[in-house]
Amino acid sequence: MTQLTRRFDEALLYARHVHGGQVRKGSNIPYFAHLLGAAVIAIEFGANEDQAIAALLHDAVEDQGGQPRLDDIRLRFGEDVARMVDACTDTDVQPKPAWRPRKEAYLNHLETAPVDALLVSLSDKIHNAEAILSDLRAIGDEVWTRFTGEKEGTLWYYRSLDSIFARRIPGPAAVRLKFAVAELARTAGKAD
Repeated sequence: MTQLTRRFDEALLYARHVHGGQVRKGSNIPYFAHLLGAAVIAIEFGANEDQAIAALLHDAVEDQGGQPRLDDIRLRFGEDVARMVDACTDTDVQPKPAWRPRKEAYLNHLETAPVDALLVSLSDKIHNAEAILSDLRAIGDEVWTRFTGEKEGTLWYYRSLDSIFARRIPGPAAVRLKFAVAELARTAGKAD
């Protein structure tokens, strides 16, 4: 059982502060809900406290401050958390580089990323895939307009993620992503 201490409580408050006014793409859902969802998934699949904290903070560098944010995370939560957050970040520069090359680079990075960070990234991707699937069922193809990669690119990315995670960290979490991606493709009319 994962023991969560005051550090986790502090990370909850920090994540809420950092992402305070942010909402999920195309919705009024506070972005913080996604961070909580990713942390819950990570904990359900055996994350330790550092991994759970990294799940709460996995988008802080990419979306809310770049390298200075990573330095602050390192100072507040330690080297292991910072290393995992960094491993989950596909860019720390603004404006972000072009979508497809950035995603290709992130996929390549996952091939050698530390295993402890892979659970954090996988938890994020599970939550994202399940949220996209839920929205696709609710509003239909309009959901794809929220994403730079639109339908084809988004499906390509999630299928690629599924393949990498199944190979690098096989087990129940990778299976959950596989089911979400397969259902996402089927619902989108793009099943293999």
